Amino acid sequence: MTDLLAAIDEHTTRLVSGARACDDLSAPSLCEGWTRDHVLNHLARNAEALVRLVGAAVDGTGRTMYDSPESRDAEIDAGVGRDPLTVVTDVEDTAAELAPHLRRLGPEHRDVVLERTPGGPTFRGGMLPFMRLREVVYHHVDLDVGFGFDDLDGDLQVMFLENELKRQRGAEPAPSLSISTDEGDGWSLGDGAARVTGSRAGVLTWLARQDPSGVRAEDLPELTRGL
Repeated sequence: MTDLLAAIDEHTTRLVSGARACDDLSAPSLCEGWTRDHVLNHLARNAEALVRLVGAAVDGTGRTMYDSPESRDAEIDAGVGRDPLTVVTDVEDTAAELAPHLRRLGPEHRDVVLERTPGGPTFRGGMLPFMRLREVVYHHVDLDVGFGFDDLDGDLQVMFLENELKRQRGAEPAPSLSISTDEGDGWSLGDGAARVTGSRAGVLTWLARQDPSGVRAEDLPELTRGL
């Protein structure tokens, strides 16, 4: 079983190293409409937001992840354009501040209901470590600095694949597809009408980022866009 907190620490270190080596944060990222600068500022603010949620889960503060979608976007935009070293240090420092807070979460907090925004989408306290790991890994990919889903170990690839498939199952309407990976995995959604094959990394890139370059299929179904 994957140690999520150890994985967060490892992939945060890899992300920060990749960001420090990047010579142009103003270049477009793989997130539509965002530069690399936006992605890194989002990661820093996300760490602060998760500190608030840990407080809500453990201490009953009642805080939400963000005050509103607009305030979330404004906080990200406010940090864009700073010196690159300042931006990367912000990511590193806020991640370091978050780490001990995530370690406060115990089994008794697993089912605490938390809100993204007041009255908005909810999730459970037990999801917070996974949420942070996904943010760090996916947005490292989005920086487009040479890191991809093929750089993950197999356990993490499978964990993210299964999470993406769970999200697709909850879509309205859910796609109907059958997935076979080159590594020997198999999953089905619906009646499995569309047959999709590829490496774990290729399938994950398609499911998570709608990039079909690493999969093979006669007719790819429409996917629900995610994070």
